[in-house]
Amino acid sequence: MKTVKVKPNWTNPIHLLAFGFGSGAAPKAPGTFGTLAAVLLYWPLSQLPFNQYLLMVLITGIMGIYLCGKTAKDLGVHDHGGIVWDEFVGFWITMIAAPTGWVWVVVGFVLFRFFDIVKPWPIHWIDQKVTGGLGIMLDDVIAGIMAAVVLQGLAWWL
Repeated sequence: MKTVKVKPNWTNPIHLLAFGFGSGAAPKAPGTFGTLAAVLLYWPLSQLPFNQYLLMVLITGIMGIYLCGKTAKDLGVHDHGGIVWDEFVGFWITMIAAPTGWVWVVVGFVLFRFFDIVKPWPIHWIDQKVTGGLGIMLDDVIAGIMAAVVLQGLAWWL
């Protein structure tokens, strides 16, 4: 586990968002807990019209570059495990145009966590080579895209 120079400042809205409203502070599997928090927010977001959902994903992704980069810099640790805003956005990308129903949410969750944990190429390469807030966000964005492609393929096949 990486050592942290400074603990997150829970009164700082940037840290609070980067840590997924505190879900990233879980002592074990913070990325999984962050993704679970993203699932809770997905339910109301999924009610948005498609174009508004896409806009929300785009805005939160761009915001994430700043939120994650600033928090990592403040903590003195690149891609601290507790920074989970990238998991939020990655999961929401996975669920773009997903079929409705809790089964598809579970499948999307499992697929996103698989790609985020296993990090097949190019995710691993991006995780290793791209730094700062963009690097923190980009590997999860790609994991979300890969999970979305598999999810859509499963939906089409079934």
